[in-house]
Amino acid sequence: MKRKISIALSEWKDKPNRMPLVVGGARQVGKTYILEEFGHEYFDNVVYLNIEIETALARFLDKELSPSKIMQFVEALKGEHITAGKTLLFFDEIQACERALTALKYFCEQAPQYHVVAAGSLLGVAVNRQKYSYPVGKVEELTLYPLDFEEFLWAMGQENLSRQIREHYAASEAMPDAWHDLALEQYRNYFIVGGMPAAIMEYLRTNSFIHVQQVQNNILNQYVADMAKYADAATSVKIRACYNSIPAQLAKENTKFQYKVVRRGGTAAIFGEAIEWLVFAGTVLKCQRLEHGFIPVNAYMDLADFKLYMSDIGMLTLSSGMPLQTILSPIEQDNTYLGAMTENYVAQALTSGGHKLYYWQSDGKAEVDFVLQTSDHVIPVEVKKGRRNRSKSLGVFAEKYQSPYALRISKKNFGFENNIKAVPLYAAFCIAP
Repeated sequence: MKRKISIALSEWKDKPNRMPLVVGGARQVGKTYILEEFGHEYFDNVVYLNIEIETALARFLDKELSPSKIMQFVEALKGEHITAGKTLLFFDEIQACERALTALKYFCEQAPQYHVVAAGSLLGVAVNRQKYSYPVGKVEELTLYPLDFEEFLWAMGQENLSRQIREHYAASEAMPDAWHDLALEQYRNYFIVGGMPAAIMEYLRTNSFIHVQQVQNNILNQYVADMAKYADAATSVKIRACYNSIPAQLAKENTKFQYKVVRRGGTAAIFGEAIEWLVFAGTVLKCQRLEHGFIPVNAYMDLADFKLYMSDIGMLTLSSGMPLQTILSPIEQDNTYLGAMTENYVAQALTSGGHKLYYWQSDGKAEVDFVLQTSDHVIPVEVKKGRRNRSKSLGVFAEKYQSPYALRISKKNFGFENNIKAVPLYAAFCIAP
């Protein structure tokens, strides 16, 4: 599958001051696949080592961190030569061995001529455990997310449609009705399939949403297994409870995360660590409330108030139990939960596009779904599931914080009126930082 991260990988390869590269992200987002594809395209050979499986290497690293000796051992272990500039040395599931992480520091200092990459499904969780030593300042980092809607279109063979969407977004010019309807149809499919590569492959293979959800359920089971593997028993129970509560959290009129929804009497002291685990594992997205819309916005965060979204809209569709026919119907649906799911979809699109997630609320009277910071302005973003989209909150925010324009994301076609840029839901991937 074509992925946008490939551009960043190519740029890393050619850097003169290159450091080892660590690719993080949630489980099953395609890290191993994309790095192996990158290696086979740009190098003569790829020496692949799964640290969870290569126990002999893990034992060797317990005693030795010299890059030259590590490479000698790996050559003997794998029966392949490692040549500077021609070999990609790939350590997968690197969080399984703390010494492998530490070794990256010495590759940076003593063997910078070699191309070394590492990937970890729960690197964010592992790095925050006390026994791990992360080579800060000695590695470059990239995060791989589930496929966004544009990458989904590429996988569906709809490259021309994605180009049309980008062109009309740039011009704020309405798409022809045929293109607009086709894009909305693909958007509805993506709402169910989501961006997990295995789910997309199953959809391409079977054209069956039922088979897709079986794959998604297997991924969900892997998430639960990881919660037990990388946390103690008591914390694991809390992590599962927080994750399972997200559909209910989003169903509330006030979608701010409430600990009492997880468990009666729940508090930040009880569940705070579990939430941070989910964020670090990449399975949820955290959207922080802003007290003000001034620059820099992160200086005005209210750390106590936040929303949680699932990192993949397909996984939310599965977990919520939303009837698939409700999503697939082209007729406007009077279903309030679809609005919450649409917000989750936009949160995923913005995160994949490089945005940090913030929302704004004014004394409970006005709320803006998302707030984006550009180089010199803050831009309010409103999300609507359908075409009916009257709201005063955008105007309140724009006037209060002098935003040059606002974004309204809905099923309406492209346009620009009254300083509001209309963006169809399928074009959320176009919103650049």
